[in-house]
Amino acid sequence: MGKKFSWGRTLGCAASVAALMAGPAALPAAAHTSDAIVSCAGSNTIEFSPGLSLQARRTRISGSGAYSCLSADPDLKWGKSVITGGGSNGCFASDATTVEHITWNTGETTAVVYRLGNVQQVAGQAVVLVTGRVASGKFEGRTVTSPGFQLTVDPLRCASAKGVQLITGPSTLLIV
Repeated sequence: MGKKFSWGRTLGCAASVAALMAGPAALPAAAHTSDAIVSCAGSNTIEFSPGLSLQARRTRISGSGAYSCLSADPDLKWGKSVITGGGSNGCFASDATTVEHITWNTGETTAVVYRLGNVQQVAGQAVVLVTGRVASGKFEGRTVTSPGFQLTVDPLRCASAKGVQLITGPSTLLIV
């Protein structure tokens, strides 16, 4: 795939929480479900190595997602993804490069590079609003918005030597 892009620095906890709580109304006009060619709901599980700590540090990111979808393509019903990346991540802020490789139920694939993002770790709970572009495969060139709220089992782990190694929770995927 070649060149990867970096998520922008985080914008602040209040903005993240407000965007997530407001739902689609907080997304850019082009990202509203009625304009989307694909609108998916599902969940993500993300692992960090080393785990997220109080201070941001270099980490590797790996994970997966599973989505049920509505699409302009009547054959497209669901997708599963593999998420990879890395960067500077902590329990209160993240700045990382992330790629999501999605395999659709049709057998087609999509590779999304998230180049703009706001990921806040609110006491170990990740509030996510990322925007990217389909770099290759089905929907190439399209914009992708993916808000979500991933929970940790034990946010007090931020202060431990191992840190928060796993977050999981609901996520959406809008391709416009």
